[in-house]
Amino acid sequence: MIDVRRLAVLREVARHGSFNRAAAALRLTPSAVSQQISALERGLGVAVVRRSTRGVELTGAGRVLAEASDAITAELANAEEEIARLATGRTERLTVATFTSGGQRLLPAALLRFTGEHPGVELTVLEVEPEDSLPLVRSGAADLALAYHFDGPPPIRRGDRSGLTWTPLLDDPMWIVLPAGHRLAGRESVVLADLAGERWVHGCLAIVDLLDHYSAMAGFEVRTACRGTDYVFAQSLVRAGVGVSMIPQVALTADQGGLATVPLAPPCPSRFVGIVTAARRTRPLAAALSTALHETVAGLPLPTG
Repeated sequence: MIDVRRLAVLREVARHGSFNRAAAALRLTPSAVSQQISALERGLGVAVVRRSTRGVELTGAGRVLAEASDAITAELANAEEEIARLATGRTERLTVATFTSGGQRLLPAALLRFTGEHPGVELTVLEVEPEDSLPLVRSGAADLALAYHFDGPPPIRRGDRSGLTWTPLLDDPMWIVLPAGHRLAGRESVVLADLAGERWVHGCLAIVDLLDHYSAMAGFEVRTACRGTDYVFAQSLVRAGVGVSMIPQVALTADQGGLATVPLAPPCPSRFVGIVTAARRTRPLAAALSTALHETVAGLPLPTG
C-alpha cells in the first residue's frame, strides 16, 4: 500500500521542482526528502522522479501519483473538517471561487437562493481567474468554482486525471459595445469586418489574442486603445468615446446609458461558463449551490441591442 505521507512529500517535490525547496516547505532536511522518495520508489518498483543537476522532474508514474496526491490530500482535509464540525457543532462552511463578471452577474442571485434554503452556512467567496480557481478546487481550498473558457474544449475533459469535473452552465456569446450614436448602433448584428478601422478597448487580456486571430481572418489588424482587465472599466471607456469593445454577454453592464450593444455574428469567439467541482466527491452544499446557479441562469433576462 502506498504511504500517504510519502505521497505528500512527492507532492511538494512536484510543486517546487527540487528536493531542497520541498524540504524547506515541509520543514525536513533534503536528505529526509530524498529518503522518502526512494522508499516510495522501492515500494512501487518504478522511478517517480528524474534527478539531474538542473533539479528534479517527475516521471510518468510520478505525475500520476502527484495528481492522485492532490485529490487524497484534499479528501483528508475535508474529512478532518467534517469530523471537527461534528465534534464541536461548528458552523458548516462553503468556499466558492469565481471570476469577476460571474461574481457580479450570476453568483449573487444564486447565493440568495442558496442561503434561503441553507441558512447559517458560513460562505467564503474568492475572486480569481480560472487558471487559479481550478487548482483551488483540486487542493480542497475551494469547494466549487465558477469558471469559463473560450473557444475549444473545456479545461477539464471527461476521464482525465485532474480530479475535477466540469459542468456546463451557459454559453456566453460576444457582443460589440459601441458609443451611443455610433454608425453601427441599431444593427441586428455585426461581423468583425464591419469594425475594421475602429480602435478597441479590451476588458480582458485573454480577449486580445482571440480578437487578433478573428480580425486577421476578417482581413484587418486590431488598433488598440486600451488593454484593460475589467469589463466594466472597458465599457466606461467606450461610453467616453475612446473606442469599441468586445464583451461577453454576462459581463454587459446593467447601466447601458451612453452605450449601444449589438450581437457579434459568426465567425467570432465565444465564452463558455461552467461549474468546477471535485470529481472525488461533491459536497452536498456545493451540489446545492450548483443547482442554485443553474436556476439563476434559467431566469436570466436576455440583453437587447
